[in-house]
Amino acid sequence: MENGILHVDMNNFYASVETLFAPQYKDVHMAVAGDKESRHGIILAKNMLAKKMGVQTAEPIWQAMRKCPGLQLVKPHRERYAEYSRMAQEIYCRFTDLVEPFSLDECWLDVYGSERRLGDGEEIAHRIRRTVKEELGLTVSIGVSYNKVFAKLGSDYRKPDATTVVSRENWQRLVWPLPVGALLYVGGAARKILAQFGVKTIGELAACKRDALETLMGKMGSQLYRYANGLDDSPVRGAADREPIKSVGNSTTFRRDLTRWDEVQSGISLLSDSVAMRLRRYGLYCGGVQVGIKNSRFQVFSRQTTLDHSTHLMREINDTALRLAKDLWKAPDPIRLLSVTALHLTEEAQSYRQLDLLGTDDTQQEKQEAVESAMDALRKKFGRGVISYGTAEDTISGEKIERD
Repeated sequence: MENGILHVDMNNFYASVETLFAPQYKDVHMAVAGDKESRHGIILAKNMLAKKMGVQTAEPIWQAMRKCPGLQLVKPHRERYAEYSRMAQEIYCRFTDLVEPFSLDECWLDVYGSERRLGDGEEIAHRIRRTVKEELGLTVSIGVSYNKVFAKLGSDYRKPDATTVVSRENWQRLVWPLPVGALLYVGGAARKILAQFGVKTIGELAACKRDALETLMGKMGSQLYRYANGLDDSPVRGAADREPIKSVGNSTTFRRDLTRWDEVQSGISLLSDSVAMRLRRYGLYCGGVQVGIKNSRFQVFSRQTTLDHSTHLMREINDTALRLAKDLWKAPDPIRLLSVTALHLTEEAQSYRQLDLLGTDDTQQEKQEAVESAMDALRKKFGRGVISYGTAEDTISGEKIERD
């Protein structure tokens, strides 16, 4: 088999799942959205009819309603999305044991070992699409290729309910004309850097000298060169190959030492946002937070605490990390490095606090979930740098991110 790597993307996932429970929305302009009455009213997902009217994920509800006056809004039900994601992955596992989730609605599959029993990659893709549609009532788009990067490009190439093969024979024709932002891990910051040198398509990126890209962007430049030239060889990691994640943390070494509390706040917020985003991508919650500080004398101090409930929300991680940092930092001792780490990870949300009889905590959590889910959707579509929590730009510019 030549093309045995598949990327499966569930079409309009949130909106499609909601339609299963409320069929009256099937043939009308519909979107899943946050609280319409609050200032956090944001579009989380939309169906194809709303998409054709110009409705976009993560835009304010008022703006979407202006584009599409008859837009029907549906409250999100995240437990449903998690359940349908699980059922879809169970279907994929019938075709191969090498299934690697990338997000709630995306997975890579390695079907090289299934050819004798099920056919080539394209035929298996067709079978998966039919099975998901028949058993779950949902549609998926599937990219079929010889590596993970091109398989993902293939699933984005035609939607909805389509199979696209990106082979060694046609990949230059299909891939190189695409905008460089379509390539995996090319976010807003990378696009800006590349645009300064006239690189706007994947083909133009592929034509760059590898050494020049590495000088310009570090290891990421070398990685993007490989991706653009079809040289990705990363394996699809099945459940047996994936070690359980024990912690998720990020650290930042600053270009200049921090000496003011507002600078520390900015650094903690940046790191908390990154950690929370990664937790949501992995489908995990944390029950504890740790903060680390390295001062200008290279002394390292850390402090951690447990939470009264597990979370993957930036605001809750950030609030806890700030309390730890405030107790830990002996102002104005210069700070060279900050780190925030999520501990005690679980796959399900757990609560250890007393029930709030009025439900106010749950309401606030739902609103924050809506905000941060919308931010995830924006970043998935436009890159990591498209939106962030308020930070002091002059504090964090020029930083080096070191991922654990």
